[in-house]
This record gives sequence, structure tokens and C-alpha cells, in this order.
Amino acid sequence: MDRYLYSMSHQYALHLVWTGNNGEGTSTYRAYERSYTVSINNKKVIEGSSDPMFRGDPTKHNPEELLVAALSSCHMLSYLHLCATNKIVLTAYEDHAVGTMVEDKERGGYFTEVVLNITISITDLSKKELAEHLHHDAGKLCFIANSVNFPVRHNVTVVPSVS
Repeated sequence: MDRYLYSMSHQYALHLVWTGNNGEGTSTYRAYERSYTVSINNKKVIEGSSDPMFRGDPTKHNPEELLVAALSSCHMLSYLHLCATNKIVLTAYEDHAVGTMVEDKERGGYFTEVVLNITISITDLSKKELAEHLHHDAGKLCFIANSVNFPVRHNVTVVPSVS
């Protein structure tokens, strides 16, 4: 059966615990820390906080960073799949992703875009054009990119693999 003729449902469970009660709870806006932990099925615990602009701990991950990381890693995983199925030998992949969020009095904070600044190394530079085009296809395959309401753009640099 063609995998696209039916739909499948997947669930991703985690356990989030607020760790920022300094003894007064949320009695005032400044009385508590914005810290929390995220536990997922026997994996390393993620320590999170809000962005430092919102009284968060700058040594911990914030939700905005984790959203950008999710988009970057999902795109990469989709792209690796496409390289393998299109016989492009990729030997290195780096991304310096940047997400832009704005604050609006009426709408609140929201992302306007994420830009993936990707550098890849391939063994056969004659496949450079295809390697670049596959990023467009990877964007269509990425589950996370398909779930957000803002554009995810790509700037791609292709370099030869170093032996």
C-alpha cells in the first residue's frame, strides 16, 4: 500500500516540571524563577527557562531556541534522507539557524521567520544543483516546518568534501 494513501498518528510525550518556586510561589511577578525541566523517556533532562528578556536564566534553553532547534534538526534529517535516496554523498552538514520573533501589544509574541544558514560538503560537485534543490524538498518533508505558520527559509552553501 502506498504510504501516502493512509494517515498515521504519532504522539510525543514528555513530562515538564516547574522548578522555579523560591518559597513564595507566584505571589509576585519577581518572586519566582522561570525555570523548568523536561523529561522524555529515559533521555537526558532538558533544563529550560524563559528568555533572559523575560526574566529567564540565560544558562538554560528557552522555548524559542528549542523551536528553532526543532526546525533546524527536522530539516537536516529530511535532507539527509533525500541525499541518500538521490545518491548524493554528503559528508558534513552545519546550520547556523536564526529565528526572528516580534512582540505585538495586540497579538503577543510570534515568530515571523526562521532562516537556516546551511553549509554542506558533498563528494561530487557535479551534483551541486540537485543538492541545493533538495533543500526545498526537505522543507516540504519536515514535519515541524509543516506545523508552523511562518516561513522557514534556507541559505545553502555547498563545498567539496575534504579527503
